[in-house]
Amino acid sequence: MRSSIEIYNIRTRQSRVVWQTEKLFEAPNWSPDGDYLMLNADGLIYRLSPHGDGEPQKVDTGFATLCNNDHGISPDGTLIAVSDKVEFDKSAIYVLPAEGGSPKLVTENLPSYWHGWSPDGKTFAYCGIRDQVFDIYTIGIDGASETRLTFGEGRNDGRDYSPDGKWIYFNSSRTGMMQIWRVPAAGGVAERITNSIYGDWFPHPSPKGDKIVFVSYDADVFDHPRDQNVRVRLMDADGGNVETLFDLFGGQGTMNSPNWSRDGDEFAYVRYFPAA
Repeated sequence: MRSSIEIYNIRTRQSRVVWQTEKLFEAPNWSPDGDYLMLNADGLIYRLSPHGDGEPQKVDTGFATLCNNDHGISPDGTLIAVSDKVEFDKSAIYVLPAEGGSPKLVTENLPSYWHGWSPDGKTFAYCGIRDQVFDIYTIGIDGASETRLTFGEGRNDGRDYSPDGKWIYFNSSRTGMMQIWRVPAAGGVAERITNSIYGDWFPHPSPKGDKIVFVSYDADVFDHPRDQNVRVRLMDADGGNVETLFDLFGGQGTMNSPNWSRDGDEFAYVRYFPAA
């Protein structure tokens, strides 16, 4: 096996395997109605039942056939966002019907990597790289009004909205090591959330607003590479009560994008096995 798509329940503290494959699958999103997980593999987007009762089904993404693991589903379940580089040879964010269809360009400034959908469904949060500077931006899903929220204070990446829409959580290297921060979605001063011995990445707030799940790398690991011994951790929304839920072989692809179930009791992730 190469990829094991799994679900962890934070109440029972147990995990279950949904599906395993020899292929490299990444970044499960959970549909708002709970009917499917959305993942990427080989540049394409797939749906997979979270109940372990079927094979992945490919979603028609039109010309967008070089999708990366920065993708997600709208709060009402009618649209999906993908990040793809076919059209410009750089990652651009597109929106299309959830059942598949023609992608519509959202971001003209490139490269841009999608990461979060506002609770009202009107705005994206994403990482934009401009002149080699990684920062957090928001934009209307119609492509209007790109707004910059961070300003080159180290590398800023891995953003996701709080369920009330007030905060955008992200990871930043501004203190030397990647840690979790949050910034008001309307703009303002960023607050540090973690102060750990690890490199913390990809914070995802629970739909209940009480918990954040994230991935932590060893301190000497740069960036967010694949095939590392990492730990999945949980904390309160303000950074309190940090705990390690489990260790796994993973990293890149494990949970780059929003991955909670709608009730906030479970989250999906990918565990990897060493490449042959």
